[in-house]
Amino acid sequence: MTSPFLSLTWTDHLTGRQGFLVVDRLVRGVCSGGLRMRPGCTLEEVTGLARGMSLKEALHYDPEARYVPLGGAKGGIDCDPRDPQAYGLLVRYLRAMRPYVESCWTTGEDLGLTQELVDRAVAEVGLVSCVQAVHPLLDDEDAARARLAAAFAVEVDGIGLDELVGGCGVAESVLTALDRAKVAHAGTRVALQGFGTMGGATARFLTRAGLTVVAVADVKGTVANPAGLDVESLLAARDAHGAVDRGALRPGDRELPDDAWLSTEAEVLVPAAVSYAIGVEEQGRIRARWIAEAANMPVVAEAEALLHARGVSVLPDVVVNSGTNAWWWWTLFGDIGADAEEAFAHTRRSMRSLVERVLTRAEADGTTPRAAAHAIARQRLPVITDRFGTHRRD
Repeated sequence: MTSPFLSLTWTDHLTGRQGFLVVDRLVRGVCSGGLRMRPGCTLEEVTGLARGMSLKEALHYDPEARYVPLGGAKGGIDCDPRDPQAYGLLVRYLRAMRPYVESCWTTGEDLGLTQELVDRAVAEVGLVSCVQAVHPLLDDEDAARARLAAAFAVEVDGIGLDELVGGCGVAESVLTALDRAKVAHAGTRVALQGFGTMGGATARFLTRAGLTVVAVADVKGTVANPAGLDVESLLAARDAHGAVDRGALRPGDRELPDDAWLSTEAEVLVPAAVSYAIGVEEQGRIRARWIAEAANMPVVAEAEALLHARGVSVLPDVVVNSGTNAWWWWTLFGDIGADAEEAFAHTRRSMRSLVERVLTRAEADGTTPRAAAHAIARQRLPVITDRFGTHRRD
């Protein structure tokens, strides 16, 4: 594995807390990757996430599309997003990273941050946009920015389109795996860790596809009901960080310990919160047949090897949660418009095609889905570099 193009650590002069930026690679001088905020965030973590972004971009490469894959990057801040000092820290971090946001790094919300918060901090710093580095690559910048702004203004049943497309991609990944295995949607049970942007949207799409969500874990613990949770009621009872108001629970809903979601009787587990959630010890408690990585890097490598050996299929993050990033660029470059149904249809087609390709490759090679996805991406990365180069051609 090659070293990243750029790796830096920033120390806040007021709090002593650290932030990180890793640019794994550039395509036409630009890279893409969100900004996360969580206590304990490390440079090693951000480096792995940046590499994952390069793979996600490569996996969505379509030579006929307007969207041109970018390089991979990631930002991270070591702070609890609930800390009263968090917003000021975010602003100072972005002020320090301003030269990179202006020139090469396009970013957005990730774990611990909302797009609204990122946009507010970006404006306070004096930046045009969190994705302004890509503007010179657009055919019509004004039209593209207007299209993306209009897309972010779209809501479906009270939830923004920008939150929903990622969950649509996760759900389609799960449904594709079920369909390949000829497992009916109805009666298939799902347990989720995390009920924020990605977890909540995933729960909605899977429920509407006929699956039953039997457990949801948030910062307060796990809420479970073997007969199925009322997902829409729980979505309406969330706070800004995805924690569910327990006053919204029904008589049959039970409150269980934080890690109870791991051993829930369910066919599908969706870790949609933190990285490294499933280690060697945790994997031994899992009874599910599929794990869909809605979060970034939730299953450690040693645990994945043990899961694979006993027939549990891990659908990897570089595929499963790549829909949000792709939707930004499909919209900005003009492959789709600011319309929910068009966005969902395009996401479903693209994710189903990608998951089918990955699972077919894994079966043919006798490897894990992650190994297959990485193999496909490695084949595409040099093709992208040969076609577009690493530096912007002015």
